[in-house]
Amino acid sequence: MREVLAEADLVLAEDTRRTRALFHHLGLSRPLLSLHAHNEVSRLPTLLERLRGGARLALVSDAGTPLVCDPGASLIAAAHAAGIRVSPVAGPSAVTAALSAAGFPCDRFRFEGFFPAAGTARRRRLEALREESVPTVFYEAPHRLLATLEDACVVLGGGREAVLAHELTKIHETVVRDSLAEHRRRLTEAATPPRGEYVLVLGPAPSVAASTGESLTAEIRRALRILGEDLPPGKAAALAARLWGIERRLVYGFLTGPGRGEDGS
Repeated sequence: MREVLAEADLVLAEDTRRTRALFHHLGLSRPLLSLHAHNEVSRLPTLLERLRGGARLALVSDAGTPLVCDPGASLIAAAHAAGIRVSPVAGPSAVTAALSAAGFPCDRFRFEGFFPAAGTARRRRLEALREESVPTVFYEAPHRLLATLEDACVVLGGGREAVLAHELTKIHETVVRDSLAEHRRRLTEAATPPRGEYVLVLGPAPSVAASTGESLTAEIRRALRILGEDLPPGKAAALAARLWGIERRLVYGFLTGPGRGEDGS
């Protein structure tokens, strides 16, 4: 990243003050120009002209990855349309960082960006995720975080498993996995209000098949048999409930009932 910035003819920054502090830390001095939601479109003609003239432009955001809930989409689309090469530079991404620390199966996941600010729209969004079968990643502003958790408890149930990550990759990083109700309780009882960058990873909804008494999938049955070899049925059932959202009674019955964990096929 340092080499890319050092060789850029112009660095486009969401907030030049933050980027200037980064440059000071890296010992760099390059021309800076702000590029954010309020001026991106108006600056496109000038920036495209510079790119066509052979200038090397670098785009950075305040935190995370450009275009992922950050400015830059109009410029990148225009560059592609003009046949100008666009090259990503790997850096921290709150989405993948949170998923890698969440412990949910995430070969598939859903990214929803920021929650709506209005309560009605936020609850409507949560309602649409009530039966989502994959982890869902949200960003949330600190001043709305408690209200969001309260709505999530009402709409999804306080027992829904979730990971709340704070200040990822920074000095005061925390990653906590618990129920929505416990996350809400901790924030309510905290001595100071939430501050900084938050990522909420909602675990998959409790299995619809499991809640209706249908058989467990073959993969889950195999995993449960392995868990049952090393853990008491009660602990294995509790762990399975957290991992896959399966009702504990169904897992307990699978491990202790007739056949004791056999496929039944």
